[in-house]
Amino acid sequence: MAMQGRFHFYEGYSMKEVTFPVRVMYELGIKTLFVSNAAGGMNPKFKIGDLMVITDHINLFPEHPLRGKNFPTGPRFPDMHEPYDHQLIKLADAIAAEKGIELQHGVYAGVQGPTFETPAEYRMYHLLGGDTVGMSTVPEVIVARHCGIRTFGISIVTDLGGFDTPVEVSHEEVQQAANMAQPKMTEIMREMIRRS
Repeated sequence: MAMQGRFHFYEGYSMKEVTFPVRVMYELGIKTLFVSNAAGGMNPKFKIGDLMVITDHINLFPEHPLRGKNFPTGPRFPDMHEPYDHQLIKLADAIAAEKGIELQHGVYAGVQGPTFETPAEYRMYHLLGGDTVGMSTVPEVIVARHCGIRTFGISIVTDLGGFDTPVEVSHEEVQQAANMAQPKMTEIMREMIRRS
């Protein structure tokens, strides 16, 4: 099953609505969830167009997707020690090496949006442990893990922030950078699906 786009919290949807597609996937028997996003890079080693395999995340959304009555798909307090499946990360690394595609690894900070970050916010999120920052992914991954669905995620670094010289960013530039990196990401994910 594939989704074209997603619902975002910043668009005014509730967390229940944002994560409803994952609930549907669970009911359809989906065992593995692949997620991707366009994200701002805060790690000084990153450059625009990099693909970053998400190894962990920081949930900075103001509302939690599991708030309220517990769904019977998982425990009230689900374990999150491995939100992104280590075996899937190893598989992605092996495929990328075979195909000569460079991958970064790091932590994704999920924020509400819809503004891009200020220089101070970029620095703060990086100090908290984030390598990229974006406005999606975290709620869906939390609900997937609550349902026992394995997850794998990639951020496309579409802009950079938090460095000495502030850089202005536009939505159009973000989309352009994402479109340029997307074929490499798609190639890795297609091969991962074939081998899983």
